[in-house]
Amino acid sequence: MRAIVVSENGGPEVLVPAERPDPEPGPGEVLVDVAAAGVNFIDVYFRTGAYPQPLPYTPGMEAAGTVAAVGAGVDGFAAGDRVAWANVQGAYAERAVVPAEKLVPVPDGVSSDDAAAVLLQGMTAHYLARSTYPVREGDTVLVHAAAGGMGLLLTQVAAMLGARVIGTASTPEKAELARRAGADTVLGYDGFADRVRELTGGEGVAAVYDGVGAPTFDGSLASLRRRGVLALYGAAGGPVPPFDPQRLNAAGSLFLTRPSLAHHVATRAELLERSGEVYRWVADGRVRVHVGHRYGLADARTAHADLEARRTTGKLLLTP
Repeated sequence: MRAIVVSENGGPEVLVPAERPDPEPGPGEVLVDVAAAGVNFIDVYFRTGAYPQPLPYTPGMEAAGTVAAVGAGVDGFAAGDRVAWANVQGAYAERAVVPAEKLVPVPDGVSSDDAAAVLLQGMTAHYLARSTYPVREGDTVLVHAAAGGMGLLLTQVAAMLGARVIGTASTPEKAELARRAGADTVLGYDGFADRVRELTGGEGVAAVYDGVGAPTFDGSLASLRRRGVLALYGAAGGPVPPFDPQRLNAAGSLFLTRPSLAHHVATRAELLERSGEVYRWVADGRVRVHVGHRYGLADARTAHADLEARRTTGKLLLTP
């Protein structure tokens, strides 16, 4: 089978297409024919070595496809079932072996492309808006990078739950996408904290959902109301340097958290609950999946380069 292999950490050039032996599922595992794989910033973190990963490996933490075979002891899945997964490495390939406990069923009414495009980021949006800071009717929240794959989903979810959403975006075209997703106001990044204060009558927002990191961190803190929550769920713009936690007190007893998806789908029951609700939102049209671009498997380097250069909107997919 064809797969992408990373043998050393580095830039997009280390994503090398290769022929690999067809995998076989072991006990408790499922072999999946991959229909589409999601491209996420976490793939960049692994590729560069920011997140350690034994080498060599096949990247990709999210995909959807069809069950080809099941290993011993697997119940609940059979050949021909449509399935998806997140948080298991190996999606940049024509076939992948996945632990059965990490797979979720893809319901009728959700295409394989949408299933792959929405699972990881959709469940992230779910825990951010349902658990990290549970959005309440009438809240005002700030969503950074609101036109990215993650931002478009989080904007839709927060608006669906009754929030007034202020987004940030780097271009007029991206701002328009964010508005279509439900953002009431979309700001540029320069001076965004001052504008947030103006828009909220000086009070600030209940929560900031920040996947950018260092470039937005100070402004995110300055955008919060008293006892507001900064959910720093990523660092696409670079890691936040160490800082004095007394700043949180001085700014109004703020809350800062650095959550991740793995800790919010740690049990099978929670994985099925979050994925099931996300797929129901997609199936009934409450959440729309925006696939910004599709790349062939051999073009994984281009996909990563485009993602890191902020040349993209919505979700990027690789299709074997």
